[in-house]
Amino acid sequence: MRYLPHTDEDVRQMLATIGVESVEDLFVEVPEAIRLDRPLDLPPALSEAELMRELDRLAMQNASLNCWTSFLGAGAYNHFIPAVVDHLASRSEFYTAYTPYQPEISQGTLQAIFEYQTLVCQLTGMEVANASMYDGASATAEAALMAVRATRRKRLLISDGLHPEYRQTVAAYCRYLGLELVGLPLDSSGQTDLQALDDALDDRTAAVIVGYPNFYGVIEPLAAMAGPVHARKAMLVSATAEGIALGLLKSPGECGADIAVGEGQSFGLPVSYGGPGVGFFAARKKAVRSLPGRLVGETVDNRGQRGFVLTLSTREQHIRREKATSNICSNQGLCALMVTIYLSLMGKQGIREVAEHNLAKAAYARERIAELPGFNLPHSAPIFNEFVVECPMPAAELLARLEREGILGGVDLGRFDPAMSNRLLICVTEQNRREDIDRLVAGLKGGTA
Repeated sequence: MRYLPHTDEDVRQMLATIGVESVEDLFVEVPEAIRLDRPLDLPPALSEAELMRELDRLAMQNASLNCWTSFLGAGAYNHFIPAVVDHLASRSEFYTAYTPYQPEISQGTLQAIFEYQTLVCQLTGMEVANASMYDGASATAEAALMAVRATRRKRLLISDGLHPEYRQTVAAYCRYLGLELVGLPLDSSGQTDLQALDDALDDRTAAVIVGYPNFYGVIEPLAAMAGPVHARKAMLVSATAEGIALGLLKSPGECGADIAVGEGQSFGLPVSYGGPGVGFFAARKKAVRSLPGRLVGETVDNRGQRGFVLTLSTREQHIRREKATSNICSNQGLCALMVTIYLSLMGKQGIREVAEHNLAKAAYARERIAELPGFNLPHSAPIFNEFVVECPMPAAELLARLEREGILGGVDLGRFDPAMSNRLLICVTEQNRREDIDRLVAGLKGGTA
């Protein structure tokens, strides 16, 4: 949408409709002392053609995935998106709908959300899913609060392997709620230390939250955690930043998780500067009334025809504020629709095949890098498509060298922990060809492909 014309007559009619005389009247609530009383400091106006050239020039300064070889992951993943996903999601019935959950006018959108919930349940092995959340981080924080509500306890054990930004989000949500957040260390294999988990569990624990896979790409032993967690009547929460992994891994539900959350960006959404994403949230049916957000349910109307309607909406817009389970206000409807289209098109077998490509290519890259002098792999536990590499020099220097070759070589873990400044987090997806991986290996070694 490049051009939105407003004639003077359009403006006059809009002002008349809302009962004010001028645009300035719209800002009377803003103290006069802080109003801008001069024109914005902008360069002279350009013609449309000149403006497009300027925008293209600025865009060329970005490292586009079309021109660069990327091994970035850490929560946002470069997967192939079939063109039909954008095409179907761009249909005006979906694209222009506002308040898409009004059942009397948006049956199509409601059905799409219902299908989204169904697909999330199938993917996670859970019994009920809500109508999506902002992103994986906020979904994880909402899972923490749900566990607190469901257990009436105030202690949360959070694995050090959970994505650092997810941990920050959980901490932000819990800051003024009088909750105790306790970190669980990783063992030498890169998994959450089970002995430390056992020692930390007590009768005050509401939930244990772990990444699946965790931030370092390591697959956590969810099933082994479930027994001790449930023995203390706490809840096990799995948080999956890379959803494609669920195409191969045993589902969180099968492993005994009580709540499965994560980020759905891998399912048909572009990386796009890190957003928007879409959080998925699924749980056991017994906890459905503690679920945040809203659910779309299937019903029949007074003529016996199949229909869809909001079934549970425990938000303050729908019920008394003090009874609300969450005040999250968006269901990321369009992003959830893209996830629904992607998962529907790929099917169970397609998702599995994409996951197998990721696993095989990451294994090849891992093996080649481990052969390089001075490089080693600090974690021995199984990984999916992402892994940590210990480098013989600061990761920042290596990345700068790779960038000169047009390669985005991974994420410098020193950004999250200065003690890891020699470590890279490298992600390999189905988008990386064998020659791309060979170029990365050559670049790490100090040469060029």
